[in-house]
Amino acid sequence: MPEDIRNRAAISHVDVTALNFIRSSPPFVFRRHFRQGLRSHIMEILDPVDVEVEQTGMMIAGVRYFPKATPRRMFRIFRARLKTLENALFEIGRVKIVEHYLAPGFMARSTECIVDYRGPEGRDLMLCGFQEYVAGEALDPWTLLGAVDLLPALYETFRCQDSPLTLSSEQWVATVRQKGARFIQKIKRMISEAGHIPDLAGAGNLIITVSGGIRLVDINNISGVSLAPSIDLDEKGYPVCDKSIEALSLIEEKILGRPIDMEEDIYKHFLDPTRRKALKAKEALFWKRSVGS
Repeated sequence: MPEDIRNRAAISHVDVTALNFIRSSPPFVFRRHFRQGLRSHIMEILDPVDVEVEQTGMMIAGVRYFPKATPRRMFRIFRARLKTLENALFEIGRVKIVEHYLAPGFMARSTECIVDYRGPEGRDLMLCGFQEYVAGEALDPWTLLGAVDLLPALYETFRCQDSPLTLSSEQWVATVRQKGARFIQKIKRMISEAGHIPDLAGAGNLIITVSGGIRLVDINNISGVSLAPSIDLDEKGYPVCDKSIEALSLIEEKILGRPIDMEEDIYKHFLDPTRRKALKAKEALFWKRSVGS
């Protein structure tokens, strides 16, 4: 019996076009994106002409270049089983919360779709998304680089890639810090007003653009925020809420270049030393299980 596509470790163009709700001969190429999440398959939607140029190259001033095909959009397949329509609408509702606070300037917007998936075990509800593609460099909260070095290093990365930088290094850093302050403010408003936070902890979940913008691109793991003493885990057993608050504190320190206020409610609660010790134990158990599986 064929394996349910949600259980596959990776999928290809052929797997996508075999889905009952996708055209068998679409005018695009689906290619696995290098940033794969635990909760979703992520596929690039590419123009076949761009893919051909990537493979065969193009001549410029007597030199053959092989430019990487840029996705037109991204296609996501939610791995989790949705037992009822209400489950699917609940997941979409959480995406709408994030969209309310971060769109359009601070997230990659997505059109969410509930589809009738016909898999090996019969018909089932599946959640998919067609998402805006955001080009840039990953903002890793866990990098060893501190506030003094992180942003200048990212600027140099763009410069070495011949990206269309229009600002000096100092101007670009100032722009990122200005936009970073707005991003952090919006996340904190989401926490205080809506009681939710997106996953800020995952590698590649946040992108810094060449213009100095900060965009959230992973919208598949949105958790509730509670000041209860218990440490909540997602369906994979990961303490995503606590780790996202920790990531937020690191972003604030490294992007804004200032220490966080430990008297602020969310930091006082989630970064409490006793809680962090318990968090490390839960996180270690998660990675042990993940490696074991």
